[in-house]
Amino acid sequence: MRIAIVAGPDAGHAIPAIALAGRLVAAGETVTVFTGTAWLPGNGPTRPIPDGVTMAELPGLDVLDTDDDADAGEKLSIRAARMCIELTPVLRADPVDLVVCDVITVCGGWAAERLGVPWIELSPHPLYEPSVGLPPIGSGLAPGTGLSGRLRDRLMRAATTRSRTQGDRQRGAARESIGLPAASPGPAARLVATLPALEVPRPDWPADAHVVGPLLWEPTRQVFTPPTGSGPLIVVAPSTATTGVADLVDVALEALDPVHTGVAVRVVVSALRHGTATLPPWAVAGTGRQDALLAHADLVVCGGGHGMLAKSLLAGVPVVTVPGGGDQWELANRVVRQGSGALVRPLEAETLRAACLTILADPDAADAARRAADGATGLADPVAVCRSVIDD
Repeated sequence: MRIAIVAGPDAGHAIPAIALAGRLVAAGETVTVFTGTAWLPGNGPTRPIPDGVTMAELPGLDVLDTDDDADAGEKLSIRAARMCIELTPVLRADPVDLVVCDVITVCGGWAAERLGVPWIELSPHPLYEPSVGLPPIGSGLAPGTGLSGRLRDRLMRAATTRSRTQGDRQRGAARESIGLPAASPGPAARLVATLPALEVPRPDWPADAHVVGPLLWEPTRQVFTPPTGSGPLIVVAPSTATTGVADLVDVALEALDPVHTGVAVRVVVSALRHGTATLPPWAVAGTGRQDALLAHADLVVCGGGHGMLAKSLLAGVPVVTVPGGGDQWELANRVVRQGSGALVRPLEAETLRAACLTILADPDAADAARRAADGATGLADPVAVCRSVIDD
């Protein structure tokens, strides 16, 4: 097959797309990933792109003066229509059999529709579709139980109806502006790239949605050299999302200072970009392979983004999350309910210190993280799902 994968430039979306591309190419398919220019060879740091994967610029990503990013509906719809118009001739000039489209980069699916090509939606996190059995995604709440709990969820779902209706109306108008029907027929299948431990059971799980496990790829070959010593190794991983909590690194270093903790911790600040000028002797910072680092870690402090949570739990490492915006609050609460971590909000050194010391001393948290890793069985094969769409 010839496959185009379309994803935005944020690491939480580009990395799973590149990881999926690597899996498909290894299985013999031909794949081009359309994403932000920062991930293209020759732009920024050298990335070890999987052999055989072609990287290309996703047209239309530049923000125009007329774009209103404060309006999520406009950002996801009006800009998507413009990007679709620019992407369509690119895909027409080099035809593909299938388009895989990141869940928020909907221009890929729309371009596929315009070309009459089947497309698959890629969710680089749990399934966030509304459900009749769940409170609204983003609330961080567990499904209500009993009459009062179910009523709470029903009322909360009703309260979100107005904004969802407005978003559907904006999306329909944007689609019509480029010659598509207002109502989308939807993807041929959905790849849900998460751990079962981070999913929430629902009574209306879509038949076309397949949990394939996290799609992980390390954007560097460098490895970390942790500080010397035998104390607990703590990884501090600030969010790559623009909605992440600011100052996590500085506050974490203050919180974890052995003078205050009484524990000779060792800290590795793992970030694609980091601005910490001076570090104490018990800490290092840089960009390195997180999979290799997590194999020796005792605790992760992170913003609660899906990529870092998935890596940590797959390595059996408990977490302390400091969630920012987006889906971080939802995921952080799921981690707490699963038992593999703690949540700190707002970010304060004393609170963060107490949470880290509590999780380090709690063997149940590490056991829960290992259970999350052990539960990653019986997952669907994303390559097989892609091939099944073409075979049908």
